[in-house]
Amino acid sequence: MAKTKAVVKHRKGSWKMILALFSMMIPGIVYLIINNYIPMAGLVIAFKSFNYSKGIWGSDWTGLSNFTYLFKTQDAAKIMRNTIGYNLVFILLGNVFAVAVAIMLNFLRGKMNKKIYQTLILIPYLISMVVVSYIVYGFLSQDSGFLNNLIVSLGGEPISWYTQEKYWPFILTIVNLWKGFGYSSILYYATVIGIDSSLYEAAGIDGASVWKQIWHVTLPGLKGTIITMVLLAMGRMFYSDFGLFYQVPMRSGLISGVTDTIDVFVYKALTQLNDVGRAAAAGFLQSVLGFIMVLAANLIVRKVDKDSALF
Repeated sequence: MAKTKAVVKHRKGSWKMILALFSMMIPGIVYLIINNYIPMAGLVIAFKSFNYSKGIWGSDWTGLSNFTYLFKTQDAAKIMRNTIGYNLVFILLGNVFAVAVAIMLNFLRGKMNKKIYQTLILIPYLISMVVVSYIVYGFLSQDSGFLNNLIVSLGGEPISWYTQEKYWPFILTIVNLWKGFGYSSILYYATVIGIDSSLYEAAGIDGASVWKQIWHVTLPGLKGTIITMVLLAMGRMFYSDFGLFYQVPMRSGLISGVTDTIDVFVYKALTQLNDVGRAAAAGFLQSVLGFIMVLAANLIVRKVDKDSALF
């Protein structure tokens, strides 16, 4: 009898714990439903000629015609090239730079030094892209920019940065790396400090130099994190940082050939034509293409190293 009571009491305690855990989940579940799942019904706008007076459900059905304008426009090749090209460069250079910084952080001496450097490299990530655009303008302004003043002081001619396309692939890449590497570096650093220190000790005893320890211990330990970060970035291959490509070039039309991406093009089309259906179609298409890219990248990873694949 006593044993039965103990079992019943244990079960009641277990149910109380389960209910407590589920009650903690409720706010997050409600948020996901309201913010992520209910708005998915709005995807129907991508297949309609949206009319404000008729509403979402009353607007005329257009099928796939909203999806075709991205490919029929004369700028289609340009915006696709810019979107994919920049993202490939950002993924490659961003991860290489972030891994390098994470490894250097690991070799810093003193906890205070590490905390200071982690804070400093994270600050750019927390700055609004609007603020970043004016920081860049402070460097590149033709009349009073720091770089032009430096060039003139060295006997050169000032450069009109905001009217010449050839400089902007480099400028945008530098700005993106400067703003984003801190966050990625800290993620990689969290993985680096989790690597078993005995591996480094064993490598040191075997006579491995610092570079060999990095190559044979640190980088293999980072492999899983690198693959995860790359796969997540591949999912946004057809997206772009709107602020980077719209705000930083100061909306200059003279350099739009190298700064217009899908997001910027859709925004311009939306503000000029007020065509909500086409904007929704572009966003839907970006999501589908990103999903396909993640599946393809993960399939390649599974072929090379099955244990490192996400699924």
